[in-house]
Amino acid sequence: MLEQELFALTDPEQLKQLIAGHGWATLITADGAAPVVSHLPVLVDEPETGSGIAVVGHLARADAETHRLGEHDAVLVVQGPHGYVSPSIYGTGPYVPTWNFVVAHLHGHPTVLGADATFDVLRRTVDHFEGTRPRPWSLDTVADYAQSIAPHTTGFRLEPTRVVGKHKLSQDKPRETVERVVAALAGDDPHRNPELADAMRKVMVARV
Repeated sequence: MLEQELFALTDPEQLKQLIAGHGWATLITADGAAPVVSHLPVLVDEPETGSGIAVVGHLARADAETHRLGEHDAVLVVQGPHGYVSPSIYGTGPYVPTWNFVVAHLHGHPTVLGADATFDVLRRTVDHFEGTRPRPWSLDTVADYAQSIAPHTTGFRLEPTRVVGKHKLSQDKPRETVERVVAALAGDDPHRNPELADAMRKVMVARV
């Protein structure tokens, strides 16, 4: 991914918020053969070193074996809000269409977790996503069944050695133009995207 200082997302707290709010990630590994790609839920975890960020996740054991997880480095991609921006929103130009987005690439060597730690990740994952429901469901509701199928999953932990975060949110445009885009995405534009509009608004406020 092209790294540009203007769009760099480096603050650990903002990166944690990105992961916590968009926990469906893409795991990529390659050991000299064809790349292996999986999609899986991840959670923010407490870092043990000075990296400032760590994640845990789980995937089907068969997928973990295909990745040969834990044997070599991996990249975990967390995609935040994103969407198309039409030049017709900008006003006076010339302008061309663009795609605004927030994303983070976490590079590092995953650690495969044991059975107990994997089950803890499963429980935490359920608690995290159930937490916004009026009556959260608990894995303990089907504890015996959950324990019986848990061996078919593999938990892992990744404390990245390199993080490339990017939030390309029209920082290269005049404030008036950004305000028009935010208003359009938050309103009734055909490409309406309130979450992206909110991300742009936060960056715009931070620029003041």
